[in-house]
Amino acid sequence: YELGAQVYVMWGGREGTETDASKSAADAVKRLRDAINFVTEYITAQDYNLKVALEAKPNEPRSDIYLPTTGAMLGFIATLDHPEMVGVNPEVAHEHMAGLNFGHAVAQAWDAGKLFHIDLNDQLFGRYDQDFRFSSVMIKQNFFLVKFLEDVGYNGSRHFDAHAYRTEDYDGVREFARGCMRTYLILKEKAQRWNADTEIQAILAEVNANDGEFDYLNDGFAPEKAEKIKSAVFDRDGIAAKGLGYEKLDQLTVEVLLGVR
Repeated sequence: YELGAQVYVMWGGREGTETDASKSAADAVKRLRDAINFVTEYITAQDYNLKVALEAKPNEPRSDIYLPTTGAMLGFIATLDHPEMVGVNPEVAHEHMAGLNFGHAVAQAWDAGKLFHIDLNDQLFGRYDQDFRFSSVMIKQNFFLVKFLEDVGYNGSRHFDAHAYRTEDYDGVREFARGCMRTYLILKEKAQRWNADTEIQAILAEVNANDGEFDYLNDGFAPEKAEKIKSAVFDRDGIAAKGLGYEKLDQLTVEVLLGVR
């Protein structure tokens, strides 16, 4: 805090178990809640301008770490005494270890107002924690991540929690760090190109076209709305026969990334 930090990232890597015979998972989560409540009360008592970002990870170093995903952390935060002070720090590698879509986790955290920080690196699905150079493996997934962050105007830290290959010398480590930042900026430019591509945007406009028939549902529940939707008649054959162009849309995305559009 004395150095000007505004976010404290908290990773509970040891908060897990190798055998469920050793403790109650419910009791363990209660202890975690007590600990985070204590920390937020301390921050308040010290009059620090500081928030806490919880970092999820499914395993390693423990066989099973409690609150293993960003979604689990978001559910946990809602049970705290001061949820407004606590958010999340999603990490690419940690969600990929669980075989999950990292971009979806980030979008959920953003929607909840809890994206306090982010760790960027790369990771093959289902492996140990690899912490590769950002987007050195999962290029398309990381493209959509960068596109999301830029489209919504995320202005927090873009932290590269990654490691150079063990074979690298000092110059190699510098190339690794430069590569993380350069790739992010390249994907940012690709996102701008994707957003400006007339063919891509035409497909999106068709896919998301709205004739206004169901706009009455936008303002929440009312008994008459429920009755109206229950009596609606849908042309199932017509709906099923209409293509949505997702294959072409995905192919055009690949072509943007490959630099041919």
